[in-house]
Amino acid sequence: MTSSYLAVLVYVHVRPEAVETFRAASLANAAESIKEPGVVRFDIMQESEDPTRFVLFEVYRGTEGAAAHKSTSHYQTWRDAVAPMMAEPRTNKSYLTSTPSATYELDARV
Repeated sequence: MTSSYLAVLVYVHVRPEAVETFRAASLANAAESIKEPGVVRFDIMQESEDPTRFVLFEVYRGTEGAAAHKSTSHYQTWRDAVAPMMAEPRTNKSYLTSTPSATYELDARV
């Protein structure tokens, strides 16, 4: 049997002079985000060949978890702080995960 989470990959291209500030703001947001009951995982990844490009890997307990995340003050603070750091608008793709139950203990709220 498998269960599904909502995984969101957010693609961000940051202005070169804002890379360190963006990374710090994103890590602070991630640290608060993983405390949310609807968040399973929240990773910040930086491209090794182009350090101005990031991918945020966010995993939620369904669409409700993602919606609740966007209503938090730490997300809104992050969103407003990093907007002027973008070299272009961020984009995202959403995926439903297929994870074997034996691999992870999945929450019944999915």
